[in-house]
Amino acid sequence: MFCLKFKPFLAGLVGLLLVSSLIVDVSAADPADCPKIIKREQWGALKSTNVTYQVMPVQYVVIHHTATVTCDEMPICKNIVRSIQDAHQSMNKWSDIGYNFLIANGGNVYEGIGWHRVGAHTRGYNSKSIGIAFIGDFSEELPTVKALRAAGKLLRCGVALGELDPEYMLYGARQLSATASPGDALYADIQDWDHFDASKRL
Repeated sequence: MFCLKFKPFLAGLVGLLLVSSLIVDVSAADPADCPKIIKREQWGALKSTNVTYQVMPVQYVVIHHTATVTCDEMPICKNIVRSIQDAHQSMNKWSDIGYNFLIANGGNVYEGIGWHRVGAHTRGYNSKSIGIAFIGDFSEELPTVKALRAAGKLLRCGVALGELDPEYMLYGARQLSATASPGDALYADIQDWDHFDASKRL
């Protein structure tokens, strides 16, 4: 009698253990997948006036450039990112900086509006995309190798965290809106990146 009662209990326990082993804890993503990210408080971000959340995982990534000067050193980069936020909030009347992340030539990634929050970078795609902007004007030259590597790590990090769909599609901003961004040189380069989708053209 004891054996008969114990067998269903054992089967249930084994089943529970199997299910538990399949649960993925996204907070435990391998740090090696993620680049160094300079948080908002570290670069002196002003508070957002409104926050709207995205449905995860996000299906699209849009690559931009800021069309500003480039930067390598953190103090200079922080000033540039703060000035971009100020322009977006005071001139464009947006709730915050428009990009989800910004990448400097020194290789650091700066948190803009961040993961799972709706930015203001590409009309019609903000709620379903992550906007990544390289700091500088990349019409004639590419970002540094450090910056390009940081972008690759950020994208892998997004997938590992469950923020990006593993089958996400990547675009240059000019494919989705009337802009020269991300610059001719950078746009030519991203066409060789994984997940680039050439099907959309304005």
